[in-house]
Amino acid sequence: MEYAKIIVCLMAILKGEIMIYLHDFSFPSEDMEFYFFMNIKRTCYDSFYPFKVLSRKGLETIVFEPVTIFYGGNGSGKSTALNVIAEKTGIQRDSIYNKSNFYPDYVDMCELRCKADIPEHSRIITSDDVFDYMLNIRNLNEGIDQKREEIFEDYLDAKYAHFQMKSLADYEQLKKVNAARSKTQSRFVRNELMDNVREYSNGESAFLYFTEKIGDNGLYILDEPENSLSPKRQMELVQFIEDSARFFGCQFIISTHSPFLLSMREAKIYNLDENPVKVRHWTELENVRTYYEFFKKHENKF
Repeated sequence: MEYAKIIVCLMAILKGEIMIYLHDFSFPSEDMEFYFFMNIKRTCYDSFYPFKVLSRKGLETIVFEPVTIFYGGNGSGKSTALNVIAEKTGIQRDSIYNKSNFYPDYVDMCELRCKADIPEHSRIITSDDVFDYMLNIRNLNEGIDQKREEIFEDYLDAKYAHFQMKSLADYEQLKKVNAARSKTQSRFVRNELMDNVREYSNGESAFLYFTEKIGDNGLYILDEPENSLSPKRQMELVQFIEDSARFFGCQFIISTHSPFLLSMREAKIYNLDENPVKVRHWTELENVRTYYEFFKKHENKF
């Protein structure tokens, strides 16, 4: 199976094949939004979200590459765009997304075109998903740590117990006593604990989440994946995404302001800080320029 997978990947590389499932996506224009509100009779809402968020930036149509990035500051609309695309495509999501009253109306007005069927295992991964995963790992490890302490006590009680088997009811205790007396404490605990879970740092857990959820041949929408990742881990994620897009049939739509992710090879970047929104090279972006100027200023200290 692994050999066949390698052959398929090599063939794709030689042919220069890359996968684009979602070709383009259109959001409602200002005119479309205007006519929509002219025809509704509901007047009791304080918010019309997600209307008026992307249209005010002149963002109407996105044409996708294997890796497409939405860049912008807080409130620029990049997360809104990702969630709308995820909703329209119907891909999987783990965390519940808080939708407004007008959300279904807005999504219905969006249009998309695909070059290939979007695989069923495609998904959107948000910061909430990663955070929940890290909490689950932490809670699981805390439970294992508590269980480990209990087994330590069992080991000591069994090893130094004055035990005599009086009936078959004592058979399980006899096995435990014999195991404790024939094994070191660490081996006894490992055997009793069985499927121990390694305790990861937050960054390791976050990176592990991405590598577990992102499989071959899928559309993946990532909302600020740099959260909880160190610069080194961000660079590893960049390599993982590039390889997944180049060799394993994946397409990515990402929101980020991380210079590491923005630097991905051949990524198409939409700058939502501009009005109207424009496609820019990563070195032209304000966030990246700020980093560059800062390190350039302190270059002699390195």
